[in-house]
Amino acid sequence: MAVQLNHTIVEARDREGTAKFLTEVLGLPDPVPYGPFLVVQTSNAVSLDVLQSDEPVHPQHYAFLVSDEEFDSIFERITSRGLPYWADPFGKEPGRINHHDGGRGVYWNDPNGHRLEIITKPYGG
Repeated sequence: MAVQLNHTIVEARDREGTAKFLTEVLGLPDPVPYGPFLVVQTSNAVSLDVLQSDEPVHPQHYAFLVSDEEFDSIFERITSRGLPYWADPFGKEPGRINHHDGGRGVYWNDPNGHRLEIITKPYGG
């Protein structure tokens, strides 16, 4: 079997709020409880397992490969919520999207400061 990413843990100050934010903005199915986690399932069988943390959250980066149609829908949900967004991971290009590798990409933050990204073409593709 080839090595595949199966899941990753997403620390959150508000487990339910974070899981809801992810599913709503990304257009994913409702999260499913599993032990201490709320599991947000993506279409390629990789899950984001949201875990409540009473300690400071260590922001991470989560990137999602999406179709052009999904990009449009997600970007509409980002802008309709009035969320700040950037064309770059460092936040130096606010209010813009990028066109790397002939696709489109954009970054924004979740309520915990995790930097989220959607791209329509894999980098280097």
